Amino acid sequence: MSKSSTSKSSTFKPSTSKPVTSIVIVGGGTAGWITAGTLAAHLKANSQARVIVTLVESPTTPTIGVGEGTWPTMRSTLKKMGVRETDFIRECNATFKQGAKFCGWTTGEQNDGYYHPLVLPQGYADINLAPHWLASNKTTPFAQSVCVQAALCEAGLAPKLISTAEYAAIANYAYHLDAGAFTRFLTKHCTQNLHVQHVLADVTSVQAKENGDIESVNTLQAGNIYGDLFIDCTGFEALLIGKHFKVPFVSCKHTLFIDTALAVHVPYKDDQATIASHTISTAQESGWIWDIGLQNRRGIGHVYSSAHTTDTQAEKALRQYIAKLSPNAQDLTVRKIPIEPGHRQIFWKNNCVAIGLSAGFLEPLEASALVFIEMSATMLAEQLPTTRASMAIVAKRFNQTNTYRWQRIIDFLKLHYTLSKRTDSDFWIDNRAPNTNPDSLKELLELWKYHYPWHSDFDRAAEVFPSASYQYLLYGMQYPTQSSHSGMSDKNITLANKLFTQNKALTQKLLSSLPSNRELINKIKTYGLAQI
Repeated sequence: MSKSSTSKSSTFKPSTSKPVTSIVIVGGGTAGWITAGTLAAHLKANSQARVIVTLVESPTTPTIGVGEGTWPTMRSTLKKMGVRETDFIRECNATFKQGAKFCGWTTGEQNDGYYHPLVLPQGYADINLAPHWLASNKTTPFAQSVCVQAALCEAGLAPKLISTAEYAAIANYAYHLDAGAFTRFLTKHCTQNLHVQHVLADVTSVQAKENGDIESVNTLQAGNIYGDLFIDCTGFEALLIGKHFKVPFVSCKHTLFIDTALAVHVPYKDDQATIASHTISTAQESGWIWDIGLQNRRGIGHVYSSAHTTDTQAEKALRQYIAKLSPNAQDLTVRKIPIEPGHRQIFWKNNCVAIGLSAGFLEPLEASALVFIEMSATMLAEQLPTTRASMAIVAKRFNQTNTYRWQRIIDFLKLHYTLSKRTDSDFWIDNRAPNTNPDSLKELLELWKYHYPWHSDFDRAAEVFPSASYQYLLYGMQYPTQSSHSGMSDKNITLANKLFTQNKALTQKLLSSLPSNRELINKIKTYGLAQI
């Protein structure tokens, strides 16, 4: 059960034995509770050792609460925690997400748009369809040619049926969710079902050991809280990794210019309004607008570069966008959120691990924030050191892996900007300056002038973005890979044509059989999904 302490106590002081028996997470929000749930569920399923997971959360500090887009990994994360998908959808205002549509990013013209779906191209394990699509007349956009999902999104359809089991899919999917409701949902689930100890207290200082490790966090309401491993989920404040350990912050503002967000909640005109099956990302003069459909509202926001526009101009652009959707656009409250794009130099220092905004943040594009929390929490759970003696080795691996992942995300996000052909503002022109691209991205772009993105372009078993994501982006934005004979054998040409034909047939079948996003959500709220 949830345990909130209001008097000074040292209840949470662990034994002095060498094994790691007490994990203290400082900070709540989505980062803290996803980490707590992932760790507690993994320990429950895989360990006989009694390891106490305690989450210390300030009762006075609000969370950011705008991360509303997820990746398909969230299904696995929730399932491993023992969450029923029906309960999650009902209580978190959640809807189904099947990808993202980028409007106006390439040329800025009226019909400029492409999809980054969540399904892989047809036959992806056996053949690269990119050269075959490029060799065709390209009358059908790349995503629509190689997979079904762009058409499903365009039609506003759901990725499954009411009879499809929880977490199972006909078309791969993620979620859009209400971040505040999600945090409350996880808090209840983790404390009641996974026995995470919840302490409501403000951290006032940190007590260190002689070797530099954190011994305890000192709190105003609950006294000293001791632990063997501490996880910093305190957001931009970075109380442990930043303020205590003073791990440097590596800015990437010279690569990714976005540094401010304006966020607003926009009600639907009625409770049966269409729910988009994808995130809508619409390019603006000095940034872009996100548009996410939940059950009862749309979460809309404008992220932009303050070096290229003013707050007043950015808010005007946001309200102009909203005016097309709501007659009360001028009356809605807009919240401003500063962004410092970048990440920590390392993420694990001594016995402290940073997860979430304390580790870093770039921008909301491609919903990378929540998935990075999931990936970090999962890696920590799977490689959790059993003793302090092994912690340095695990920390080294964790730091190396996460440094690599941050660089891959930076490359992928920058790709959206550097491929743009827009010339209508300094923002888009400056984004194409070669010196703003990381060397790793420059190398890939040079490679892809002559080679089609494929599995071998990336060397990690678990990449953040697969080569398919790069294909959707490159060829959605008309990247001119030079034609070659690679992959163009008679056998491959025959297979490719067969897959293109099969994709058309499957698309038509699903278009006629899947319900709308709204229709499926309504049925789930009434009947619930089939249990596994």
